[in-house]
Amino acid sequence: MKISIKKTLLAVAVSSTALLTSAPSFAELSANVSVTNNYIWRGLTQTTNEAAVQGGIDYAHESGFYAGTWASNVNYGADDVYSYEHDLYFGFSGESGDFTYDVGYLYYNYDSVAEFDFGEIYGTVGYGAFSVSLYLLANTEADEGEGQDFGFGQASYVSLDYAMPVASGAELGLHVGYHQGDFAEAFNGVPDGYADWAVSIAKDGFSFAITGTDLDDSGADAYDNDSVKFVVAYGMDFEL
Repeated sequence: MKISIKKTLLAVAVSSTALLTSAPSFAELSANVSVTNNYIWRGLTQTTNEAAVQGGIDYAHESGFYAGTWASNVNYGADDVYSYEHDLYFGFSGESGDFTYDVGYLYYNYDSVAEFDFGEIYGTVGYGAFSVSLYLLANTEADEGEGQDFGFGQASYVSLDYAMPVASGAELGLHVGYHQGDFAEAFNGVPDGYADWAVSIAKDGFSFAITGTDLDDSGADAYDNDSVKFVVAYGMDFEL
């Protein structure tokens, strides 16, 4: 998923973490499109390590309110019913001095036959180059298995991010996160909570990232989520 009010391509290729920007001085409608060699979400491939084409449309108001939609192809295996991810989101962001904030709701929509759509509420607080984010499961159409709890707040993702300018107008990004809960385990196909990390460099729409997780080696498979991955992406934004 990508909240396209964020302007760094790292967020497209690597994680869903909200990187905050100040609200524009007027209402703005914009679109974005990107390509990446691997769609990584919270450290895990969403395309079995294949390429993805992604894009969305965003509305931002000077009050800090924003809303948008975003889509990407996904692939979790040859026999899987998933083919796309379509996100809808809205929220409110702003700043006061060096402090920034962002709160909102995000809905993940997949192929209807999958019956695994879900929504999250999120919040991010930033100070200077640092930000911390929390995503909580709000609702899902997925059925609980025996001993599972898919209730409100029973799955979460927390992340810490740092972004800083470097030479020639490039931006360096550092990220660590942790995903846990019964729903996270069911959706991701992992047995326990796990941590993910990323280091990226972005400039002029191009980005390169190195990502990984602390998942144990489970042998060769199509996901290879226990290995370090290298992500290359390019994206563009357009005013509408």
